[in-house]
Amino acid sequence: MLRIITQQAEAQTELRRICDRLSGATDANRTPQDQIVHKESTVREVLQAVQRQGDKALLHYTEEFDRQILSAEQLRVSGSELDAAYQQVSKELLDAIQLATRRIEAFHQQRIPKSWVQFDDDDVVLGKRYTPVDRAGIYVPGGRASYPSTVLMNAIPAKVAKVPRIVMVTPPGPDKAINPAVLVAAQEAGIQEIYRVGGAQAIAALAYGTETIPKVDVITGPGNIYVTLAKKLVFGTVGIDSLAGPSEVLVIADESANPVHIAADLLAQAEHDPMAAAILLTPDAQLAKKVQKEVEWQLKDHPRRLLTEKAIAHYGLIVIVDSLEVAAELSNEFAPEHLELEIAEPWDLLEKIRHAGAIFLGHSTPEAVGDYLAGPNHTLPTSGAARYASPLGVETFMKHSSLIQYSSTALDKVSAAIQALAQAEGLPSHADSVRLRTEGDLED
Repeated sequence: MLRIITQQAEAQTELRRICDRLSGATDANRTPQDQIVHKESTVREVLQAVQRQGDKALLHYTEEFDRQILSAEQLRVSGSELDAAYQQVSKELLDAIQLATRRIEAFHQQRIPKSWVQFDDDDVVLGKRYTPVDRAGIYVPGGRASYPSTVLMNAIPAKVAKVPRIVMVTPPGPDKAINPAVLVAAQEAGIQEIYRVGGAQAIAALAYGTETIPKVDVITGPGNIYVTLAKKLVFGTVGIDSLAGPSEVLVIADESANPVHIAADLLAQAEHDPMAAAILLTPDAQLAKKVQKEVEWQLKDHPRRLLTEKAIAHYGLIVIVDSLEVAAELSNEFAPEHLELEIAEPWDLLEKIRHAGAIFLGHSTPEAVGDYLAGPNHTLPTSGAARYASPLGVETFMKHSSLIQYSSTALDKVSAAIQALAQAEGLPSHADSVRLRTEGDLED
């Protein structure tokens, strides 16, 4: 049953526990940190094997972990499979994927960073120049469900950024198949280069390259604990979007909210994963009790009941707070991935919200809108990372270079200051590189 807490101190403790669940839990049970260390050791072995053996290691781990026997030639999804995927999805689903593609692309087109230069006095030119990475790798998880929306949210920003080469990896399902909706979404987002490999071995292939899969510059996309640890370990060799932990939603609601809708929103998060967090903060005790009962009711015939009940039991929580302002304070401490403001005046409370990956305002904006086709990215910081991190976007696939040009007049004016700073740091050649330009060659 979804627990109800009334004491703020207890609520803070519980919220911290939930926020830290990635480092102290697997599945729905709290487990010692040494199990995480053991998983990391396994991931290191996989990374090293792929780096040394390339495709051979990929095929070995695909057989061991995914129970699929592949040849090197079968790693890449063929053109005929891509074509066939369109015949395997309904027109309704194809229309939905295309609508989501248009909306997501339109949003990210507005977020392209602009290069700029400014001209100061004495012919000083300063600026910033943005360019895309050469190659991007998109990881799309398999396992419990298929995720065409993940394809769109990761691939479209890379396409908008004009990354020249975008490749996708995803685990093979039964009979080596890839879900047709995933293949259709990839093609609608502009990806034709897709490989049937998952897990830590897929991250290794993208980071180091193999005979078949190219080395990339940036890896994005969520996955299980092994994928997350692999991304952590290859960071520095390549860039990554983030270390995605279990998903989470925090709902702030007042007496104007519908308990049936809130219960559905909490369960929509809990059904992702047994470690997903679903939290409600409300000053209305009656609403809290109604939501608690409604969650139990909606769980009765839930197709993913066992998984969802685990998440609710271990990482579900209702907190009765003194006011919406207190709710905002607790939310800021938790820094949720998804924050729903199910209140009468959401824009008023928004001013008090400092940390959240995505904020859904009002009674008609469930998180699912953002998950699929509102436009803003659904790849968001988790486990409190919203305190310092932002959603995936076009910027993830771009980097900028500083532009600096000084005239001789401008360099003369700052020469003494630069030399003083260089000498203070014990770097005489730094000072000489300026002095020799402003005072002339020391030779006769």
